[in-house]
Amino acid sequence: MTDIATLLEVGGPVAALGGGAAYTRAKHPGIYWSTVGLPMSTARLLSSYGSVMEACGLTVAPSRFRVLAVKATTRREVRPVPPRRGIIRPTTTGLRLRLRLAPGQEPADVAASAERLRHAWGVHAVYVTTIKPGVVELRLVGFDVLRRVRMPRKAVADFLKVPVALREDATPFVRDYRTVPHGLTLGATLSGKSMYLRHLVAGLARQSVALVGIDCKRGVELAPFTPRLSALATDPDQAAELLPALIKEMEDRYDLIKARQGIAPATPDEEVTSDIWGLPEHERPVPIVLLVDEVAELFLVATKKEEERRDEMVTQLIRLAQLGRAAGIYLEVCGQRFGAELGKGATMLRAQLTGRVCHRVNDEASAKMALGDIAPEAVSAACAIAPEQPGLAIAGDTSGGWSRIRTPYLSLADAAKTCHASAHLVPDLPVLKPFRPNVPVRLVEPAAPVVKPRPVID
Repeated sequence: MTDIATLLEVGGPVAALGGGAAYTRAKHPGIYWSTVGLPMSTARLLSSYGSVMEACGLTVAPSRFRVLAVKATTRREVRPVPPRRGIIRPTTTGLRLRLRLAPGQEPADVAASAERLRHAWGVHAVYVTTIKPGVVELRLVGFDVLRRVRMPRKAVADFLKVPVALREDATPFVRDYRTVPHGLTLGATLSGKSMYLRHLVAGLARQSVALVGIDCKRGVELAPFTPRLSALATDPDQAAELLPALIKEMEDRYDLIKARQGIAPATPDEEVTSDIWGLPEHERPVPIVLLVDEVAELFLVATKKEEERRDEMVTQLIRLAQLGRAAGIYLEVCGQRFGAELGKGATMLRAQLTGRVCHRVNDEASAKMALGDIAPEAVSAACAIAPEQPGLAIAGDTSGGWSRIRTPYLSLADAAKTCHASAHLVPDLPVLKPFRPNVPVRLVEPAAPVVKPRPVID
């Protein structure tokens, strides 16, 4: 009886501690990782590093000098040598570790063993990044960071750079318009596409850029942001008038570049290789970001007259995508459905949109249209997104790389408040004044400091 009572006295606190750890792991994975997961994974890594590397085939034969030194000093067996390990750096979401590869090894060898390393060291995932020739970084993620998204504190917006989501390796996904000028974002209803667009608008609203919107759903998506918009078209008829104005603005900017650089005025725009960032700051026109929501509405036609208008608008969009970057005009094209069956010009327009973000879609053809030409293996990942995971998406670009991302929640009221507070940043563009939405602007203090462009360094 005494032994049973003792077990009950000891087992009660142990059970409570175990239950508390299980609850913390399920509801607060970040806290669980910092208190329990991090020490355990670090201990596993340190104690089993050599044997795990050998089991994964990541060891090489020792050098002749090492063999002679071991035989001369000890009688131990000469074992294969694993990659040299750097300092283990803990983070709030995992661990970071650098490896110096042995001669004859390549980063692909380590990447192929990432799943084995994950199980050996008891972490959620392992990602491999090349730092420089011969050095790779292992990013060990302790838990599923996409289940409850929290953006890193270091994810700060810069000029024409907006952190809009979190990658599965716990790094921020930044929409950088200087690096990836144009993008295509697809997603079915309630997939999180609107949340992605909301983050883009809220991030750009604080910057010295002009925001232009085409929202053929009568403006229901972009209407709350009208105080910060320089122009807004809410149906195809208005879009047919707005796009020629943007083309005119683009041509005027090319003329400005030609005049500054001494290029003959008769030179075609296609042969002007420089851009507005080479102009002095006092002469440089403000960048323009064109946000197109429900792009399929611009392609759909019912009559012959509408077909002519459609062809003209699609041609203008393609021209903006081909030539707009040098003039500081960037496109963000969004829609639920995008395929070749939309009509002439759809595939050509897609070819100009470098960045691709695919949320949950209703058919495989849309996923193939978004990702099939740049990362075919990402198509199946996009089709596997469940409806219970809004905001989850596959992001890729023409480099062939892709990753899972998820956008954190941002209420429409907060995004609209940011646009109201930044209404004083709407630039003066005469060509867009006829399309400026007539919405009274509330006098509110700026929500955040204005993000200004940095000096251009050639």
